[in-house]
Amino acid sequence: MLSISAQRASGDVTRLKNLRQQGSFRAIFPRPISGNVEAVIINTAGGVTGGDQFSTTVTAHENANISCTTQAAERIYGASDLNAGSIQTTLIAEQGAQLYWLPQETIVFDRARLRRRLDVHLHPKAKFLMVEPMVFGREASGETLRSAGLDDRVSIFSNRQSLYLDRFKFEGDIASQLGRPAIANGARAMASMVLADQNAKPFLDPIRALLPSCAGASLLSETVLVVRVLAADSFALRTILLPILKLLTNDAVPKNWRL
Repeated sequence: MLSISAQRASGDVTRLKNLRQQGSFRAIFPRPISGNVEAVIINTAGGVTGGDQFSTTVTAHENANISCTTQAAERIYGASDLNAGSIQTTLIAEQGAQLYWLPQETIVFDRARLRRRLDVHLHPKAKFLMVEPMVFGREASGETLRSAGLDDRVSIFSNRQSLYLDRFKFEGDIASQLGRPAIANGARAMASMVLADQNAKPFLDPIRALLPSCAGASLLSETVLVVRVLAADSFALRTILLPILKLLTNDAVPKNWRL
């Protein structure tokens, strides 16, 4: 279990308010950029397997700025039975706050079973940016997902009203499912990116100019912008995502993304 909260201090400086760590989830805090808090989450267990339960809560209090990423790609290993690993993340951004949720890739291995939930609660005048990259096996190692189970959901709310709801489920031979033209057309990596911000609309055209034919961007409303990306592998995926993140964060992408 990991719980992090940040609050606005004097001037434009955000400080860590509370930090609670339990189990194998830990957080470190590199030197901040422009007075913001940057948290790097570390899973000291090395990955997630059947029966594991992980929980993270991040709160950006009024006018605070916090960015969260992971030290490395999260690995979802094969489970010995049908008992799925669980990852629950809750993000809260209060009035005037800015919260970036920018984890690195989640890599799914054969026989993995994962239930993942991301629940986001935003004040209407908060800014929120998230990216969730997922890679299905490591092609260079000859890994193919012939038997696995994934249940992934992202929910974003503002004033208890739903802004965004996305869910996908894979069961069984994931490699074959990804090969279908209407699903991934053979791509082995994908990502969803969401920007919820009062100034989201002007970013639509600049983002579309950065996207290849295997990606798309659209506005769900005047304040919610969504990007979907398919790619052949993790390297190609990151090559697409990084310029977009640089644009949306004003070049304040966490250092781990640049390594």
